[in-house]
Amino acid sequence: MKSVIEARGLTKYFDGRAAVRGIDLTIPAGRCFGVLGPNGAGKTTTLRMLLGVSPPTSGELKVFDLPITSAGREIRARMGVVPQLDNLDPDFTVAENLRIYGRYFGIAPVALNARIRELLAFVNLADRADSPIATLSGGMKRRLTIARALVNEPELVVLDEPTTGLDPQARHMIWGKLRELRAAGKTLLLTTHYMEEAERLCDELVIMDHGKILAQGSPKALVRAHVEPEVIEVRGDDARARALLSGIRDGRTEAVGDTCYFYTRDARAVVAGLEKSPEFTFLHRPANLEDVFLRLTGRDLRD
Repeated sequence: MKSVIEARGLTKYFDGRAAVRGIDLTIPAGRCFGVLGPNGAGKTTTLRMLLGVSPPTSGELKVFDLPITSAGREIRARMGVVPQLDNLDPDFTVAENLRIYGRYFGIAPVALNARIRELLAFVNLADRADSPIATLSGGMKRRLTIARALVNEPELVVLDEPTTGLDPQARHMIWGKLRELRAAGKTLLLTTHYMEEAERLCDELVIMDHGKILAQGSPKALVRAHVEPEVIEVRGDDARARALLSGIRDGRTEAVGDTCYFYTRDARAVVAGLEKSPEFTFLHRPANLEDVFLRLTGRDLRD
């Protein structure tokens, strides 16, 4: 399968401190690829290098089989970028924001007008073409930012936490639009702190921390490789919960605040015991990507 991004030994230092430590990445065309990690893991620095904004300290980086260090302008012309924070121009209407951006790419006026109509229909904003930016909801602004990233019909769309701060309705709508883009053959590069988002959208992803890649694979493959298939979350008397769970051999326990997490391959005995103990509140669920993320990067709060 053809690769859109190839990185080998990619490293970035700031004032003698390594932000990215010799990572290797291969991102195939037509896939949604995720980069996950806690704050300070090196995700943003990696994205900035992939976008040609921050030159690597060492290593090799090619996008569209072109070296980012010498062909940055050509590469960026084939990309679309959805930044973490919306930076729409408040002095222009919805359509004018797209029009101004399209002119940066030298799109002819007639073609650009047709493209704007197409994009506004795609993100369900056709009836807001003449609206000032200040009148849009957060979800509308995010959809417009995605539309703006598609003005130049990019082959690669980079999305930095595209649904942060949105309500569930807006988030699900944007997920649907991103799946449409992938189905149309676009390559998506996604960073997110929403594990559910990564599980729903990503064909493959990496989990980073301290500038290194800790694991790579599909969401399902990572869950199979790194955590037991069943999880029980127990809330209640901490000492009694620990005593109950510690007696079960086939599993491991993690205590976080007032909750004990029990990871196991067979939860039947634990569930039966908990059902006889009404002083506990518990949730029995399948393991997910968040469990993998926390096991690999830890539960300590990051600032």
